[in-house]
Formats: sequence, structure tokens, C-alpha cells
Amino acid sequence: MTLWQRHLGALALLSFAILAIFWRDAADMAGIWWYSSTFTHCLLMVPMIGWLVSQRTDLLRPLAPVFWWPALVWMAGAGLVWLVGEAAGVGLFRQLGLVLMLQGAVAATLGENLVRGLLFPLAYALLLVPFGEELVPLLQTFTAHISVILLHLSGIAAEMEGVFITTPAGFFEVAEECSGVNFLIAMLAYAVFAAHLCFKSWTRRIVFVAAALATTILANALRAYGTMVAAEIWGIEAAGGIDHIFYGWIFFGLVILIVMLVARRWFDRPANDVAVDVAGLDEAPRFAGPAKAVLPIAFAIPLLFASWAWLVGGRSAPLPATMAVEAPRGWNETRADGMAWTPRFDGADQRLLRHFTDATGRHVTVAIGGYERQAEGREVVAFGQGAVDPDGGWAWSAALPAIDGAKTERLLHPGPVLRDAATWYVVDGAVTGNARRAKLAGLKARLLGGDPRALSLIASSETGQGGRDAVEDFVSASGGAKAMADRALKTR
Repeated sequence: MTLWQRHLGALALLSFAILAIFWRDAADMAGIWWYSSTFTHCLLMVPMIGWLVSQRTDLLRPLAPVFWWPALVWMAGAGLVWLVGEAAGVGLFRQLGLVLMLQGAVAATLGENLVRGLLFPLAYALLLVPFGEELVPLLQTFTAHISVILLHLSGIAAEMEGVFITTPAGFFEVAEECSGVNFLIAMLAYAVFAAHLCFKSWTRRIVFVAAALATTILANALRAYGTMVAAEIWGIEAAGGIDHIFYGWIFFGLVILIVMLVARRWFDRPANDVAVDVAGLDEAPRFAGPAKAVLPIAFAIPLLFASWAWLVGGRSAPLPATMAVEAPRGWNETRADGMAWTPRFDGADQRLLRHFTDATGRHVTVAIGGYERQAEGREVVAFGQGAVDPDGGWAWSAALPAIDGAKTERLLHPGPVLRDAATWYVVDGAVTGNARRAKLAGLKARLLGGDPRALSLIASSETGQGGRDAVEDFVSASGGAKAMADRALKTR
């Protein structure tokens, strides 16, 4: 067995072990690539990374692979990232930890010099991690604002309510799929790849990527504006069909073509340039170690983190047999009224929906989702969870001033009907409306042994039935969100 065969065999075994231990995260990531239109470009990135490695094969073959001690620190750091994601229920961190651990496996079995030679393909693999959906609300709002400005400049009357735009032709929503986030993430992957191949100057690479992303965002706003103009000319149904075909098959390609044509004059890397400069990579490797010492630890690291998550992070605690929301002074429990609204609490162990009214006729709905523990698919903070069910008739419209620290927002139902909702997360006894703080509280509870239970508490009211003011008065009369949460968790 040659030296290269020995090290590549060790890499294959270590990589297989990591994928087997964290198979759930690998399967989740591959499933996102396959089923989510936002990340289907990742299916192309895998062979692209293989091509980048093949470019370097002949150049790196003369180098001697070694087992490398510092890579064990790399793998331990990756395991910690995965553990944080597992404890906090954040798939992004788990999948990032998996990719980092596979990178660490390459470093542990091939050594420093070969990692330097493979640096771009290894770094480019980080873009395989699905991320960016948190940008959707920001991109929706930006697209709506730019569209309204352009409509006004074109002499078309338009009114905006959050991400909803009304024109003489009809009622438009800058929906999540219209935010352009899938276009933006795919452009990032393409721009980074093209910048590496077309430029040697780091300044030009950075400017090119930034310009490509800015062009993508502006082009998406122009597409939304064009759809509304087309609706004025040909009608809203015809405009919708044109937009789907144009955006799905032509628009992305046109923007890429424009970006490349504009940037072409600044390309400074010859087409026949070597893939990697191997000068200095043949020097004696540092911190090399024997296989019998490095490999057992490399195999033990992923096992250690996976075992901790299974033994310590899976605790749960019972909720009260019946959670309750009491009517405060001046309010009485009543039946549902107005447009039907039900929040989404996937995986909740208990759900509660109660309706209250006061003497003036204002109506408030309180919803609670209770969890004995949080895990993947059963989290108080997750995309598509809470006040806005992506499969329901309500959509996010705008942010509102906070009520008692809650995440307060306006929802819209076609009609239009507006509803104001305040959301609190109750994790490890702490009450907050900040999703990031709730995630951190859940992480602390799972890592340090705190209360694993969690609640999602939402109070809402249609604007025609009191809206935000009614919610604020109801919560104040109840003694605040903390008092409401304590009563819901109290054993009866």
C-alpha cells in the first residue's frame, strides 16, 4: 500500500464514520438541497467542488500526506458548533458543524500542506450549508419599498401596508418566494466561484461578489415592479403567468450574463493559470503525528459529542395536566369572533386557544403552545412557527412597537383583514420576545441542566376589534406576560 493510499483510506473511513454518526444532519441537509428551490444549486456545487479538487490533483500529488495533530482541535471546534446547534435546536449550526468536521477529517489525514493546497475547495464547501432564509423579511420589505417608489415614479397610484401593495390593477403581496432570497443565495455561490476563477486580486474578488449581490437584490425589485406594471397593461392573471416563466427560466440567467459582461474587462487571471501555487508547500510538515495516535482521537471526537447530546441533552419535564389562561379583571371568556386565526405550534405537547372580550366589545385571542422539551421539529423558535402559519390564510405584514417586550407584528388576511399579534417565548423560566435570546436560553438549559420546558405565548386581536391597544390592555390587566406564563405552567 502506497503512502497516498494509506492516507486516502484513512480519510474515507473517518469521513464515513462522521456521516454515519451524524446521518440525520447529513440527510436533512441533502433533503433541503433536493426539495427546497432556494438551495437546489447546492446539487451542482458538489460536482463543482469535485472539479476544483481534480484541478489540483496533479499539482499536489508530489506532496507527502501526514497525520496532523492540530486538526484534532479543528474537529473538536466543529463538534462544539454541532453541539450548540443540537442543544439550541438550530439546524444551521448542526449542519455547519458537520461540514466543519468533514473538513477537519481532511486536515487530520492529509496534513497542513495539502490543506493549504485545497483551501478554496474546502472553504467553498461551507456554502453547502443551507442558510439565508432569515433574510426573507428584510428582502420582502426592501422589494416592496423599491417597487412602490418605482410605481409612483411611473405615475401609477400605489399604497403599501407592510409587504402588501395595492394598485388600480389589484392587490399584490411581496411573498416569501418573491423576496429573491433564493436568487440571492444562488448568486452568492456563483459569484464566489466565478471570482476565484476570474480574478487574482482579492480587492477585485470582493468588489465583484458585492456588486453581483447588489445587482441581484435590485434586479429582483425591478422584477416585482415589472410584474405590477404588466398587471396594469394586460391584467393581473396574465402578469402572474409571465412573471413565473420569466423569473424561473430567463431572469436569473440574464442577470448573471449582465454581471459577467460588465466585469469581464477587469478579469486579471489568465485562463491557463495554475489552480494553486505549490511554492512552499513541499516544506517539511509541522506537528505531524503517528496514525496510531491521531486517528483514534479523530474517531473519538464525533462519538464524544454525539454521546453527550444523547445522554444529557435529551431531558424532558412534564407540563401541567391542563394549562390555563385566566380572564383578568374587566374581561370575560367568550367564543371566537372575526376571521379564523390559529397559530402554528409543530410538535407541541399541549395547545391552548382562548378568546376574551371586554365591556367595550374589544376581542383578544390568547394561544399557547407547550413543549416538555425542545428538539428538531418541536421548537418555540423556528421558521414557519408561531403567529403566522405558512399554510394558513394569514401573512406577515409589518413590525409594530413591542408590548411588554414581545415580538409584536401585524398580520394580513385577504379581504383585507388586519390582526396584531404579540409573541413571547418562555424558556427555562425566562420570558422574552427576542428569538435569539430564547434560543440562547434553550441552549443554556440543555447544556447546563436547566428547565427543558418551553412555551410559545401569543396574544392577538384584529384591528377592528381593538388591535394592538386591546392586546396591550389585556396583558397589563393580567399582570404582564411573565404572570400569564407562570399561571399556565402552574400545576393544578
